[in-house]
Amino acid sequence: MPETILITGATGTVGSELVRALSNRGARVRAGVHSIIKGDRLRQFNPEVQLVELDYDRPATLTPAFTGVDRVFLITPFVENQVDISRTLIDAARAAGVRQVVKLSALGAEAEPGIQLGRWHREAEQYLAQSGLPYAILRPASFLQNFLTYQGEAIRQQRSIFMPLGQGRAGYIDAFDIAEAAAAILTDDVPKHHGRAYALTGPLALTVEEVAAAIGQATGQPVRYVDVPEEAARQAMQGAPQWLVDSMAELNALIRAGHAAAVTPDVQRLTGRVPRTVQEFAQEHRAEFLPA
Repeated sequence: MPETILITGATGTVGSELVRALSNRGARVRAGVHSIIKGDRLRQFNPEVQLVELDYDRPATLTPAFTGVDRVFLITPFVENQVDISRTLIDAARAAGVRQVVKLSALGAEAEPGIQLGRWHREAEQYLAQSGLPYAILRPASFLQNFLTYQGEAIRQQRSIFMPLGQGRAGYIDAFDIAEAAAAILTDDVPKHHGRAYALTGPLALTVEEVAAAIGQATGQPVRYVDVPEEAARQAMQGAPQWLVDSMAELNALIRAGHAAAVTPDVQRLTGRVPRTVQEFAQEHRAEFLPA
């Protein structure tokens, strides 16, 4: 009988891709969602996916979500109390007797002292390591999908990307490849990956200008990169919580300074193939980058 694999945050960018990747491998997938109605779209990947309510603010939802689960892919939301949420979910996994937890972290989370985003992930990683559970950690670079989520409207309407990253390079990765790497671990022997941390990147370190060029080529409509001052980027986030503004400013400064330009072979090691290029990403999402 296939093992049951719980994905927390299953409707997100990586979570939904992992539902697809695991379903393609014949795994029994349980999708942890805040809303069963919204989670229903995951059934396009697998009509038999188990949808289960998983509300981090309602501990009563944890026991039924984790009962009977063999493995867990741990995705926590980008919120100020994400470490507390991670601890709660890890405790629930331990209480349920889960055989493996694979945590979605972030590239560079191990760096000391690191930026705030990294420190949060590192604290959760350390709690998982001390839990006694068999575990593995995935540390991906920034997602190519973020250009859709946060810059999609500007690309569609103004054919522009507005970001404060200068000529800083990053190993942007397609969420498809993160999911494929996660699925490879979650369907493999547990001891093989215990205690391992994998740094996941795309095949090349890219500037935003190069990403814009790839999107322009795929759509047949040029896209320009506008390097905005950091203060203007802060102003654009006016109304957002201060911790979020400061965290994003730290991340932007890190990329701008060239500290996110690492490229690793871990995707290929785990999946047996090279990660997707920015050209492949842009072509697949071509329609989403064009005006309706």
